[in-house]
Amino acid sequence: MTNKENLAKKIQNRTAVIGVIGLGYVGLPLAVENAKDGYKVIGFDVQEKKVSMVNKGQNYIGDIVDLELEGLVKKDKLSATTDFNFVKDVDIVFICVPTPLDKYQQPDISYVKSSTEAVAKYIHEGMLVILESTTYPGTTEELLLPILEKSGLKCERDFYLAFSPERVDPGNLTYKTRNTPKVVGGIEKDSTQLAAAIYRNVLEDEVFEVSSPKVAEMEKILENTYRNINIGLINEMAIICNKMNIDIWEVIEAAKTKPYGFQPFYPGPGLGGHCIPLDPYYLTWKAREYDYHTRLIETSGEINNYMPQYILQRASKILNSFKKPLNSSKILILGVAYKNDIDDYRESPALKVIENFKKEGAKVNFNDPYILSYKYKGKEYNGIELTQAVLNNADLVVITTAHSKYDYDFIQKNSKFIFDTRNATKYIENKDNIELL
Repeated sequence: MTNKENLAKKIQNRTAVIGVIGLGYVGLPLAVENAKDGYKVIGFDVQEKKVSMVNKGQNYIGDIVDLELEGLVKKDKLSATTDFNFVKDVDIVFICVPTPLDKYQQPDISYVKSSTEAVAKYIHEGMLVILESTTYPGTTEELLLPILEKSGLKCERDFYLAFSPERVDPGNLTYKTRNTPKVVGGIEKDSTQLAAAIYRNVLEDEVFEVSSPKVAEMEKILENTYRNINIGLINEMAIICNKMNIDIWEVIEAAKTKPYGFQPFYPGPGLGGHCIPLDPYYLTWKAREYDYHTRLIETSGEINNYMPQYILQRASKILNSFKKPLNSSKILILGVAYKNDIDDYRESPALKVIENFKKEGAKVNFNDPYILSYKYKGKEYNGIELTQAVLNNADLVVITTAHSKYDYDFIQKNSKFIFDTRNATKYIENKDNIELL
């Protein structure tokens, strides 16, 4: 029996042991779904706190059902470790580690590189390695493949390698890991087929096979660049509409009536999260290798990065209308999560909005029902309870995240003035003390 046949059999009868490197928003849900489907799963993370919580059946990811995680741990289907020795005992390894940008807006693939080097120490015949971390086109073939083949094993003969982009949308109540379509591209045909086989066994939706890892890597960049550019467009439209005294939100609602050729995007205080603000820059960086300047991508980035400053300017203008200087004004920020109804503040534009207000001498407090405190640039900041007195005391309330937990009628009735950057107050009839972005 060949290595491929042996691994395919293990995948089919669910005797393959699976390893997941990185137990964050991508890795832990993936580990849980594989364990739910009957596979034995070993998770790895450098953070001992995460490993300890998993082994106790304690959940820290919003998209996972607490009782499911606890049950899988009790059944010995899921465990976690900080020891990379576990790789020698697994048949399939998913790499789900962060790929941030450095201070020069260039990809930091050090986590992917170090994880791959650690896997290479324990790689064995018949193993399948799948990278899920978002990165620039070419990473799987140019970085992972040479590192893994330094072991002396040959890809497509002794082991298999593929890329399949994560498609996690925290807080999405409809699409989770299990029911979101998957894209898979392997080094060659055998790698693609084996990677597709494990996903098809575990997931409920379509698994789409592409011709190479590069195609799969570029597909992921296209997804998020598409959103980045369209959000940049609608943010620019919002700025223009404000200058022309036109309600951008009404414009969008009108445009949505067209049944083809238009997809609604919405303006806001800027981009946040682990994908959309970062991923397009992977392509921008890689394109330089081919002597090409990604003008549209970089322009949309400039517009989106400008939005926190634009929020400051608009807020200052509102305060000026009440003869209040921005300096020493009391500003209450509602929501620091990067999107509504989650506890994730990675790259949240609200953090930059708060920083901008503070630089101008404003006295800033924040409330977020999902985030009681946050860390930003090495400092920790604590929120305050949202009370009638707190609202009454604020010179300006700025809504930066449209959490559904907020009682917007209560907020409107007890605020002097509200600057709503998310159209969260759209159902409130009396908008005398509300200005929309």
